[in-house]
Amino acid sequence: MAATIIGTARETVPGERRVALTPETARKFIAAGASVRVEQGAGLSAGFTDEAYATAGAEVVDADAVLQSDVILCVQPPVPERLMQLRQGTVLVGLLSPQAEPARAAAIESRQLVAFPLERLPRTTRAQAMDVLSSQAGMAGYKAVLLAAGLAPRFFPMLTTAAGTIRPSRVLVVGAGVAGLQAIATAKRLGAQVEGFDVRPETREQIESLGGKFLDLGVSAAGEGGYARQLSDEERAEQQRRLAEHLKQVDVVVCTAAVPGRPAPRIISADMVAGMKPSSVVVDLAAETGGNCELTRPGETFESGGVTVAGPLNLASSGAVHASEMYARNLLNFTSLLLKDGALSLDWDDELLARTVWPERQPG
Repeated sequence: MAATIIGTARETVPGERRVALTPETARKFIAAGASVRVEQGAGLSAGFTDEAYATAGAEVVDADAVLQSDVILCVQPPVPERLMQLRQGTVLVGLLSPQAEPARAAAIESRQLVAFPLERLPRTTRAQAMDVLSSQAGMAGYKAVLLAAGLAPRFFPMLTTAAGTIRPSRVLVVGAGVAGLQAIATAKRLGAQVEGFDVRPETREQIESLGGKFLDLGVSAAGEGGYARQLSDEERAEQQRRLAEHLKQVDVVVCTAAVPGRPAPRIISADMVAGMKPSSVVVDLAAETGGNCELTRPGETFESGGVTVAGPLNLASSGAVHASEMYARNLLNFTSLLLKDGALSLDWDDELLARTVWPERQPG
């Protein structure tokens, strides 16, 4: 049986610097019996040269040759025109969001592609090593705090100087998922006085383990699968009242709260921002799904009443080297489930494959 050809093309979304395949994972795919094709220059913006891929044993080819691969690995979903160039039955693995764009979904169905949108991966213990959302959220949370530190007109740590003592900045991280916990850890390393807020009470221990203080506003929204449920109107009103009072004392807010498959929960209102101290900073990592802050403008940084509000997009891409290394290892671990002795073998009895593929299949 012929070896499966695994290919990666250069990302086409503006500003995307990550790559779905590194020389390290190319070498491991080849050791497992597959062949690897990489488009010329695909990894350059993430620090991986064509020579490094060639040394790992991959073929460095043009885009047309990559598109004839059996398995295509990607970061962002290819445009519909490119999907239509793939052979029927090609396996596609990446952050695909097929239902977010009708033309993309139609192209996948038209070419009968076997699409594995990894944002659909079940959150189980076995799937942890394949969890691209978590690995990329970690980078985004780290970069969000560095962005906040750059925008804030103050030091993060406490300093004792000849001009007197500088108090540490007070940083509040909203949301204690992977991105939020990384943000808490990063702000703590920078010397800030850090608090973490999440409507799930079980996150208290995680926040405190990283040196942060759990901000308890007296409202719990513990839900299923480790995610938050939506709050009732009464719960939300009480939460917002208490949060508004607390924000008057905060220097920096980093927002990371998200509910999978839904717009980001609106947590910080325009009135809350108006009540914050001038020179305060809000960095809204949830900007891509609407933002946790009412004032957030996706992709923009601006001032409102002396408060800087930033809505960065695709922050993980700004840490392209390590983000790509983590992402590529996630894809290696998942794609290895599709291979047997180097040949493509799709086992629909495997729950991870059956539940991740789009449209979803029942195992068996």
